[in-house]
Amino acid sequence: QAQPVESGGGSVQAGGSLRLTCAASAYTYASACMYWFRQAPGKEREGVAVVHTGGGTYYADSVKGRFTISRDNADNTVYLQMNNLKLEDTAMYYCAADAFAFRLPTTCEEVLLDQTGVDRSDDFAAWGQGTQVTVSS
Repeated sequence: QAQPVESGGGSVQAGGSLRLTCAASAYTYASACMYWFRQAPGKEREGVAVVHTGGGTYYADSVKGRFTISRDNADNTVYLQMNNLKLEDTAMYYCAADAFAFRLPTTCEEVLLDQTGVDRSDDFAAWGQGTQVTVSS
């Protein structure tokens, strides 16, 4: 399967909005969950949002109320609507497909928010190359 491909990143002033798109190919059917992660220079990768095939969504506390994740299985696409962007949202944003076809939504949340440093490589079937988001004052 083709890797997920992210788009929609760019430069925006604080308070602005961006909509990221992940063209996920068949992963939207094959994966229980689709994730958005981000990584800023010099920082660890951070889970941002996840959407379960059943529609459940979970978010990092830092983006709750500002970001919205959604998936369109018909178009094999996952979106991340980002509103009221802050300087600290500046990062490379990555789309990732769950390695499992069936997973409890709460397990996907655990995977998203895990900060223990445990190797989670086996949880993901594929990653995109990333799209840069830069927020300026």
